Amino acid sequence: MALMTRRKILQGFSALAASSFGFSGVSSLAFSQSKLRSVNKPQLGIALLGLGYYSRDLLAPALQLTKHCRLTGIITGSPHKVPVWQNRYAIKNSNVYSYDNLADIANNDEIDVIYVVTPTATHKKFTLAAASAGKHVWCEKPMAMTVKECMAMHQACEKNQMALTLGYRMMHEPNTRTLANYINNQPFGPIQSMVSEAGYAGNGLAQSNWRMDRSMGGGALYDMGVYTINGARFMTRQEPISVSAYHEMNHPKFVRADDTTVMQLEFKEGVVAHCRTSVVKSFNQLRVNCQSGWYQLTPMQSYSGVAGRDSSGRNLAPFKGNQQANQMDNDALALMGKEPFLTTYVDGMRDVHVIEKTLEAAKTGATIQI
Repeated sequence: MALMTRRKILQGFSALAASSFGFSGVSSLAFSQSKLRSVNKPQLGIALLGLGYYSRDLLAPALQLTKHCRLTGIITGSPHKVPVWQNRYAIKNSNVYSYDNLADIANNDEIDVIYVVTPTATHKKFTLAAASAGKHVWCEKPMAMTVKECMAMHQACEKNQMALTLGYRMMHEPNTRTLANYINNQPFGPIQSMVSEAGYAGNGLAQSNWRMDRSMGGGALYDMGVYTINGARFMTRQEPISVSAYHEMNHPKFVRADDTTVMQLEFKEGVVAHCRTSVVKSFNQLRVNCQSGWYQLTPMQSYSGVAGRDSSGRNLAPFKGNQQANQMDNDALALMGKEPFLTTYVDGMRDVHVIEKTLEAAKTGATIQI
């Protein structure tokens, strides 16, 4: 691997930080890495860590469509899954790892990136292990359970000159980016309010499933709430200054996690984002109301079909490509130094900070400053 210059490697991150997200609650979030190890290959080798639904049904198929990265390895705690994956994707025996021998991946030049796709409460452990093995890290959202865990992940990657980016596919999605850029010229005047809602009409799972346990990252707020929070932040290019919230636990299966959370995020100049997230109720929209018009995404976080429109009559047809492939190709090009990073650990940490404050607001019934 070659080392990129400080100027080149900071191009994407510093531009991202400077253009958008000032932050009062966690003052140390400016990107501070001086060097990253770039990859001088036509395609990056990706190892998926965790072979559950999202890896199996979405990421692995998407990696058959990518141009700048490809699936070369798997890391799993379920040995019975290995033959199926090897047969389907022709993965070499030498590129198969367990959680116990993950450190051995340090000697494998066919794997450049480890994509962590496991329960949120395990993200810190696996990110630290991946960084220590000298591999760049892509991590699913939310980044971790707490800001403290996020900071440890960032520090481990920084120490080992590894990038840490998050699976924020909607921050790569073309229609979402188009409407997010409205903030630059404000075609309908200043933002007045927002509605940000992400939920699906599930019926709960077995109590042994991690998604039913908040301590593992289950429940509506951790599972789906990151879409509503990140969407509001991305559209305003601001950080919320306060939050009020309450949880609903009306579904009989949800005893250790919220099935629905309702939030109100306040931004400067009185802008309020009305947010809902649920794993038992279906809603899916992001609407920005301005002084003289509006714009919206419906749906706002589905794997396909995300359409945009505004009050002038402009319609944005859904992106025809694969969202996950688009995200991973963008991140691969950034690691090669050919494109700026569109999102980083900074967004992940800031969203987790808002989640923590939302939990406090729901517990106390008070409006909490962020």
